[in-house]
Amino acid sequence: MPQSASSSVQQARQLLSDRLRELVKDAGLDGKDLAALCGWHPSKVSRISTAKTQPSEDDIRVWCRACGAEGQTEDLIASLRAVEGMWVSWRRMERAGLRQAQASVRPLFERTRWFRAYSSWLVPGLIQTYGYTEAVLRAVQRRRVPVDDVADAVAVRMERQRVLTEGQRRFAFLVEESVLRNGYGDVDTQAEQLERLRSLTEGELPHVTLGVVPARLERQRMPVEGFWIYDKAQVNVELVSGYLTITQPSEVKAYADTFAALADMAVYGDKARALLAKARDSLV
Repeated sequence: MPQSASSSVQQARQLLSDRLRELVKDAGLDGKDLAALCGWHPSKVSRISTAKTQPSEDDIRVWCRACGAEGQTEDLIASLRAVEGMWVSWRRMERAGLRQAQASVRPLFERTRWFRAYSSWLVPGLIQTYGYTEAVLRAVQRRRVPVDDVADAVAVRMERQRVLTEGQRRFAFLVEESVLRNGYGDVDTQAEQLERLRSLTEGELPHVTLGVVPARLERQRMPVEGFWIYDKAQVNVELVSGYLTITQPSEVKAYADTFAALADMAVYGDKARALLAKARDSLV
């Protein structure tokens, strides 16, 4: 896992190791006693106890049995699975194809009422055109996914866009100016996508705002990894190697603060449309 996968994962691992260590204490054992009962080297117990090594499900079963705490086994395994779910590599997420990866976030989108999305790479999925989405997912499939279900994945993403018009939801999108020139597909595809963004700056959907962070010298905050904030409860970060889910309140707040700072730097309305027109002209 890359260093940028945040302290949320490490903190969750630490909480799990703390619970395992408490079982040992409650059983009146020490590390050497536990190692002997489990048939392990004492160093393995030490590494798990200090969160340096993540236990497997079998490790937790053996640990609980040695401590006479079989009743806590399933709860601790559930905690382990939650930790593992915080960080998912693209290879694991997309091993069954892109359609399943796209469909997996549907429940999250349906229960969220306030969306905030920032992108320094490409146009956020909820405001992509069909052609742009097809070009993006085709590029992903060619790069890392052996299963070719791009057409189905595009259909799922397009269907997901209905959240833009259903229910009482708010959306705030921020993109770096460079995104306007990161072309996917052909000239017509990019032109159509820029037109879609222009319509959003004109209030096509009143509950949707779109800001463009201009490229400039001596900016106060540099571009960061793309991320989505769902209400005030969860952040998802898309990194080169995988997908990170953050729920730790202090870290969710850090991303919310970053979003607010970038929003202050962004331009909207006429100024955003001027940047869109400049990008459109560069296609010719």
